[in-house]
Amino acid sequence: MKKLTIVIVCMIATGLLFTAAFAAHDVGGAALAAGDAAKGKALFNDAKFAGATSGKSCNSCHPDGKGLEKAADKKEFNIMGKKQNSLVEAVNFCIEMAIKGKPIDATSNQMKDIVAYIKSLKGKTMGKDMPMKEKKQSPGY
Repeated sequence: MKKLTIVIVCMIATGLLFTAAFAAHDVGGAALAAGDAAKGKALFNDAKFAGATSGKSCNSCHPDGKGLEKAADKKEFNIMGKKQNSLVEAVNFCIEMAIKGKPIDATSNQMKDIVAYIKSLKGKTMGKDMPMKEKKQSPGY
């Protein structure tokens, strides 16, 4: 009876481990473990990110994330007439085509970080609705 209990406990533990492992991946294959949005923003602004050779960063086409406000909710993307089936694929497509870099591993910390940054843009208003920086006013007039 003791051996049967040990076998059952081991089977349950193994099942829980596999369940957690499968639950941690999305359709694009990138782990859903939270990335660091601050690090992602730094990558987004880095003209040498992913070995880019164009002298451009992600921010060159998307200043302050403009145009990516709804990317967190999208399941597929159409960029330059090509279909991408996840945000991870879209990021790598832009890395290759727009900034002339090399795609990064879908499960890497860099991908988790840049995806976290893009997801942090959800719901923000950009463009003409974006609040302008306050102008310094001269005292007295």
